Amino acid sequence: MGSLLRTEAQARAALIDVTSYDIALDLDQGEETFGSDTTIRFTCRAPGASTFLDLDAVSVTSITVNDQEIDPASVVDRRLPLDGLREDNTVRVRSTMRYRHDGEGLHRAVDPADGRHYVYGMSFLDAGPSIFACFDQPDLKAPYDVRVRAPQDWLVAGNGAARRTAPGEWTLVTTPPLSTYFVTICAGPYAVETDEHDGIPLGIYVRASLAQQLTEQRDDIFEVTKQSFDYYHRLFGIRYPWGKYDQFFVPEFNAGAMENPGCVTLRDDYIFRGAHTRTQLLTRANTISHEMAHMWFGDLVTMQWWDDLWLNESFAEYMAHRTVVDATQYTEAWVDFGITRKTWGYGVDRSPSTHPVAGAPAPDAESALTNFDGISYAKGASALRQLALYVGDDAFLAGVRKHLADNSFGNATMADFLGAVEEASGRSLTEWTQGWLRSSGVDDIRLDVQHQDGTITRAELVVTPPDADPATRSHVLDVAALNDGVAGKQVRLHTGGARTDVPELVGTARPRVLLPNSTDLTWATAVLDEESLTAVADEVAAAEDPLVRLGIWSALLGGADTGRIDPRRVVEVFGACWPQEPVPSLSDALSGQVQTLYPYRLVPPSDSAAARDALHGAGRRRLDQVDPASPAALTAARLVVATTTDGQLLDRWASDADRPAAAAGDQDFGWLAVHRQAVLGLVDDAAIEQAATSDESLSGHLSRLGARAALPTEEAKSWAWDQLYGETHLSNYEGLAIARSFFAGYAETRVTEILRPYVDRFFTELPAVPAKYGDMAAEKFVLAAFPHRATEPAVADRARASIASDDNSAGVRRALTDALDRLDRALVAHERFPATNATTEG
Repeated sequence: MGSLLRTEAQARAALIDVTSYDIALDLDQGEETFGSDTTIRFTCRAPGASTFLDLDAVSVTSITVNDQEIDPASVVDRRLPLDGLREDNTVRVRSTMRYRHDGEGLHRAVDPADGRHYVYGMSFLDAGPSIFACFDQPDLKAPYDVRVRAPQDWLVAGNGAARRTAPGEWTLVTTPPLSTYFVTICAGPYAVETDEHDGIPLGIYVRASLAQQLTEQRDDIFEVTKQSFDYYHRLFGIRYPWGKYDQFFVPEFNAGAMENPGCVTLRDDYIFRGAHTRTQLLTRANTISHEMAHMWFGDLVTMQWWDDLWLNESFAEYMAHRTVVDATQYTEAWVDFGITRKTWGYGVDRSPSTHPVAGAPAPDAESALTNFDGISYAKGASALRQLALYVGDDAFLAGVRKHLADNSFGNATMADFLGAVEEASGRSLTEWTQGWLRSSGVDDIRLDVQHQDGTITRAELVVTPPDADPATRSHVLDVAALNDGVAGKQVRLHTGGARTDVPELVGTARPRVLLPNSTDLTWATAVLDEESLTAVADEVAAAEDPLVRLGIWSALLGGADTGRIDPRRVVEVFGACWPQEPVPSLSDALSGQVQTLYPYRLVPPSDSAAARDALHGAGRRRLDQVDPASPAALTAARLVVATTTDGQLLDRWASDADRPAAAAGDQDFGWLAVHRQAVLGLVDDAAIEQAATSDESLSGHLSRLGARAALPTEEAKSWAWDQLYGETHLSNYEGLAIARSFFAGYAETRVTEILRPYVDRFFTELPAVPAKYGDMAAEKFVLAAFPHRATEPAVADRARASIASDDNSAGVRRALTDALDRLDRALVAHERFPATNATTEG
C-alpha cells in the first residue's frame, strides 16, 4: 500500500472523530527496538461502517477493538482494517517498533564523543505510525496522554510537560488537540538549561558533550525566544497555548527544525562548538522565531490537507523575518532573506520543477513532500509580504488574528485564511490570488527609459511574465536611480499590468544604474540594461544601503542564472567588491554561493582555475583588511581555505599554526583545511585518521568520513562508493558527509579520470537510495551526491533518462530534476559565453 490518498483521508474524516490517544512507550528494551502500547478512542457517524488504522511495526503483540481480540496478522501494508464500528469505539494496539537512523520516526543516535545514546521523535510527514498506532492525517486532531519508560539516567520530554513518577518512569501532561504529525518524544542523557518568561517555562536541551557550548550560548537563545514570544503575543492577540516551551537541539536531524507544540526539535548544528559568525547567529535566531510562529499558524490552526502545507511554512518564514527585524538585534534579516532564502527559491521557480505556491496537486501525502521547497518557503513568504503591502499591514494583521481566533485547535484551508484577510481589508483577493498563488515562475522586471542629452524623457517599469505561465501579477516595489551609490530617486510603485509609468524619473539625469526592486520587496528577476551593467561594480562598492547592494547582487546572480550575464562578470564584481562588504549576511552568503556555483560549474572548466584564484584573492584581500579576530576574518579564511592550492598554507592551518585569530583553535576550521588537502591529494588516509584522534565528536566523525571520501585515489573512491551504496549501515548524516565529498575535485584535479566511471554508476544506484536513507533524507542525498561539476551534455542526458524512469521514487526524480536544471544552466552559460582559455588543469 502506498502513501495515504487524499480521497481516503477525506472519507475517514467524514466517518470518524478521534476523542483521545493514550500512548505508553518502553524505551528500555535495547538499542534496536522499543515497545509501543496505544489506546485510541473515537466516534463513528455511521455505525457498522469500516475504516483503517495506520501502523508501521516490527511486530504486533495484540490488537483489541471494542473488547474483541483481532488477529495481529490482519495488519497489512501499514494498515489495520477496522470493521463493524460502533458509535463509540476503543482500539488498543500493543506492538514492537524499530528505532530509525534516517531522521524520521523515533530516531536513535549515538554520540561518538562519549558513546551515549539519544532519541527523538519526528512524526512528520507520515512517520508517526512507526512510533504509535494512529489515524495519521492532519485533520483528525485529538488530545494525547503519554507515558514513557526509559533508562534511569535518561530524561524524557514531549509535547506535554513531563514528570518523573518513579526511576525510569515518566508521565506527560495531557495535551490540547494535536495532529498526529506533531507528536514527539525526546529522551536521553541530555544536558539542559532552563528559564521562565511571562509565565512560560523554557528549556533548552543538547547532547551532554555540548553542555559547555550550551552554557556559553544559552543567553542568546533565551533572549531571542523571549523577544519572539513578546512580539507574537502583541501581533496575534492570542496567548501561547501549549504550556511549557522546550527546544531540543538534536543530532542527525534532516530539516532545520520541527514545530512540535511545546517541544520543538532543531538540528544541533545550531549549537556552535567553535568559531562562528553573526550570520550563523542570525540563522539560528530566525529558525527559533520561525518554529515559534508555527505554535499559532500550523499548530493551533493546522491545514486540512497537505496541499496547504505551503501556507504553514510561508507564514512562518514571513513572520520569522519580520520578527527578527522588529524584535531582535538582527535587524539585517530582510537582507539575509533576499540573498539566501530568495536565491534558493528563485532557483526552484526558474526550473522545470516549478509549481504554483498554492494549489499544487497533492493526491497523496508523499506527493506533497516533493513540493516542499524554496517556493513553499521563500516565494510564499514573499507573496505574503506582498499581500501585506497590497491590503495594508493593519488589515493583513487583522485578517491573521481573525483566522487564528476562528479556527483555534482546528483545521483550515487557504480559502479560510484569504477570506479572513478579505473581510478585514474589504478587498477582493481573487485576482491577487490567481497571480501570486496559482501561477508559477518568476517575472522579469526592467526599467525602460528614453533620454535626450542625458535627461530622461520617458520611464516605464516593464513586467514580463514567464512564457510557460504568463499570468498577470501585481507588484509593490521600489525602483532607484543610482549615482555613486546614492539613490537620487527611489520611487514606490504599484504595478497592475505589463507597463507602469514612472513619472518621477522624467526630467532627471540618466543615472549610472537604474535598479528595479531596489529594496527587494517583490519576487522577480531584476534585469539591468547595458549602461547599468557596465557601472554596476562601482555602484556596489559605493552604495551605503545594504538593500540596494542586495538588489544589485540579486540582479547579477539572477542574470547569470538565466544566461543573460557572463558568470565571469559576476566573479569579477565579486573580486572587486566583496572584500569591502560590511554586512555579514551579504558577505557570508555571497562567498558560499559564488565559490559553489561558479568555478567548475557556471564558469567553463578551462576558465575555472582563474575564477577560483580570483575568489582566493578576494578572500586574501579581505583577510588583510579586517580585524583578524573578527567574524569577518573567519568568513574570509573559510573562503581562502576552500580555494587555495597552497600546500604549505594548508599544512600550517591544518595544524593550527598561523591561522587568523578568529579561527585559532577551531576544530571545524581545521577540518576544512584537511578536507582541502584531501581534495588536492596532499594527505593520505593515515593523516586523516591522525587528525581524527584529536576530535572524537560527532562533527569530527563526519568530517573524517568526508575527508576520506575526498581523497583522489582509486582505493578511497572504491571505499566511499561501497559505504554509500553497499550493505554498510550509515546514518543519514554519515551518508551525506560521504556523498558531498565523493565527486570533490572533479574537473579541477587529476581525480577526474578516476571519477568518470562513477558518474554513470551514480544513476544506476539511485533506485535503492530511499530504502537505505529514508524518503526525507533521500532527496538531500541525491542533491549531495550528484556529479555537479561534470558539466557535460552526456551527463545531462543520463539524468533525463533517470528522471523518466519509474524505478526511481518521486522524491529522487524531483531531486534529479533540480540537479539537472543546475547542470543545464551551466551548459547554457558555456555555450553563450565560451571559454577564453584553451587548456584545463590536469
